[in-house]
Amino acid sequence: MTEEEKKAAAEQKQREMEQMMQQAVENYRQEYAGVPYDGPEYEHTREELMLPMSDGVKLYTEIFKPKGLEQFPVLIQRSCYPNQQVLYEVSGAELTRRGYGYVVQTCRGTGRSEGHWEPNVNERPDGRDTLNWLNNQPWAESIGYFGASYLALTGWAIADIVPPKVKGMMLTVYGTDRFKSAYEKGLFRHDVLTGWAMQNAGHPVTADYLDSCRFRPHDKVDEALWGGKLDWYQDWIHATHRSDAYWQQGWWKLLADVPGNTKVPVYIIDAWYDHHFGSAINTYASLNPETKAHSWLDIGCWNHMSQPCIAWGEQHHLENGDIHRMLEWFDLLLKQKKQPEKRVRTYVMREDCWKTLDAWPVPVSRTERCYLGEHTLNAAPAEGERCFDFDPEDPVPSHGAESVLTTITEAGSLLQPEPDYRPDVVSFVSAPLEKALPICGQIKVHLNVSTDVDDTAFTAKLMEAFPDGKAYNIRGGITTIAADLPEGKTYTPGQAADVCIDLWDMNWTVQPGSRLRLDVSSSDFPQYAVHSNYAGIWSEQGKTRIAHQKILLGEGSFVELPLHED
Repeated sequence: MTEEEKKAAAEQKQREMEQMMQQAVENYRQEYAGVPYDGPEYEHTREELMLPMSDGVKLYTEIFKPKGLEQFPVLIQRSCYPNQQVLYEVSGAELTRRGYGYVVQTCRGTGRSEGHWEPNVNERPDGRDTLNWLNNQPWAESIGYFGASYLALTGWAIADIVPPKVKGMMLTVYGTDRFKSAYEKGLFRHDVLTGWAMQNAGHPVTADYLDSCRFRPHDKVDEALWGGKLDWYQDWIHATHRSDAYWQQGWWKLLADVPGNTKVPVYIIDAWYDHHFGSAINTYASLNPETKAHSWLDIGCWNHMSQPCIAWGEQHHLENGDIHRMLEWFDLLLKQKKQPEKRVRTYVMREDCWKTLDAWPVPVSRTERCYLGEHTLNAAPAEGERCFDFDPEDPVPSHGAESVLTTITEAGSLLQPEPDYRPDVVSFVSAPLEKALPICGQIKVHLNVSTDVDDTAFTAKLMEAFPDGKAYNIRGGITTIAADLPEGKTYTPGQAADVCIDLWDMNWTVQPGSRLRLDVSSSDFPQYAVHSNYAGIWSEQGKTRIAHQKILLGEGSFVELPLHED
């Protein structure tokens, strides 16, 4: 790409960001306007403060107060995105109109705040200092903390050490299991963390995103294409196992332990097609029982930006957006001063409705196995094999993805190509279903495989093929042979091996007359890093080779469906 092309691309990206922000502001205003409010209305004052932290660094802090009130409940968030200032101003005006105070602070080293920007690690001491300051303000009657994505991370960073006036939190599209957000069985989530690293490097990065994802060896990409080494990104791409010290010590271990030590109620909101969904579900599971008894969980159907992402028809009950949920939660906690009771709600795909459940995950009524046949999915095992070649230089594009951010238009349940649409994609289709199939929980795809290389990847995508033949993805996932081997074992090319592709949780009722379809391949790019077909740390691989893949049919190759029948 020439310098002129880079400049044009950067300008186009800037225009797109401005348009997206304009749309976000309009959506915010519409969301607030859509929430009924019949109480007294207030005008507001706005103050700016450079709030000193314990080490003397000052952080830019805005304070919105409702006029005429000496004391009031306060909502606070901390953000590393100063370009979202217009959104904060909308929240400041709308929340104060309803009798709330609102405080928003820019994270260290971003916007007008002093200090050096290093993602994540400063949020605990800075958040603690800020909350302690707010707790001591006489005008703050009570405090609620809220935020989405990184703004939720800043909340989780201090959830277990909040001062007494903090009565609860609402934390959206984020989880404390950072390893789960970074890796899926040995494959790095490029479209989450590589894209985010390029956007938040601390200096402008003009390199092409997909070229960056393809760069090998990948641990040289920052210096080669991004203008300088990013130590924190290097940590991510080298710590490939959950057992690595990077995840088991220090900041990320501390963060993973926070939910179990949190004492205030938490409202966790996530979505089937948010890239942090897996981490968020693990976070909810980690809450201690006493806190979970007073916390809420909502799982909706949208992407990381709260955008609906279903391609198979208009839905009328999505309830996407956080504003109405935030006001419901904090009105209960801070205005009515009531303790919430446990609540779990999920949007049910293909039923266009929300169901209240006793727990998540829900107890499984039974499991059903669909065995892979030559081209079919069957109730009983079949003989034979399916073969394909996997070339890392020509990966299967991500389409209908769970874990994307940079290419977010590919997230959701989208229309899929025809079966066997590429030589390296093999499809298996069931007979039409006679009755509804209520999938609820974690789907697993078990494969008995072999290959002629010492490590490789396998992907699986389960979908519902409607009676008209159009297929839409339910869930997809990926694994490597190495990830499913016993610790300390290596794979010998040509041997049969069992792998299990663990798909993320889902609540989806397959309709009568539809068919189940499973696509198996070996790549899903840029959702995941493309396997080089060499063993070892993926980011250190400088070359690739073609792998000749076999799926061995029989008792070891099947889809395991968790069913929840009311």
